[in-house]
Amino acid sequence: QVLLVESGGGLVQAGGSLRLSCTGSRLTFSNYDMGWFRQAPGKEREFVAAINWSGSSTYYADSVKGRFTISRGNAKNTVYLQMNSLKPEDTAVYYCAAAPPSPRFLGPSEYDYWGQGTQVTVSS
Repeated sequence: QVLLVESGGGLVQAGGSLRLSCTGSRLTFSNYDMGWFRQAPGKEREFVAAINWSGSSTYYADSVKGRFTISRGNAKNTVYLQMNSLKPEDTAVYYCAAAPPSPRFLGPSEYDYWGQGTQVTVSS
């Protein structure tokens, strides 16, 4: 069974930074595009960032562009989300997900595997 495990969440003041990690096991990590999503209380899960299998292409939600950076280390089976200039509205549970490689942007329903999530709380 494929396993994705997120880490790095926590409580941070507005303007601060966090780095999330997601490590995969029981899958050939370099064969998958990876994405980060988040869900705040009472809201739907929303796309945050994605990276293709090789790391050559990235996508960002407008709300995080210029503040968040997604990257991956296939040798470590890990995808990262560097989050800078955090805002209270970034507070959510953050999930990583894996999808088969695609030349186009993928929606949440097209991701095959999901992690359990890590809580990020940004205080004002």
